[in-house]
Amino acid sequence: DLTGANLSGTNLSGANLKRSRLIEVNLRGANLSGADLSEADLTGANLSEETLDEAILAGTILPDGTESK
Repeated sequence: DLTGANLSGTNLSGANLKRSRLIEVNLRGANLSGADLSEADLTGANLSEETLDEAILAGTILPDGTESK
């Protein structure tokens, strides 16, 4: 559970974050290229200026509360 963590600018490329609780996490400018975020909860997270190239988002709850397909 990383709720509320400040991970801005962090290199998380290729990270396995499947089913992680990332509620209200600051990911501004983070590199999430190729990361597995499937079924993760990003409710309220700051994803501005992040890199999501080839990230896996199946079933991820996005910052606005909607679920990705």
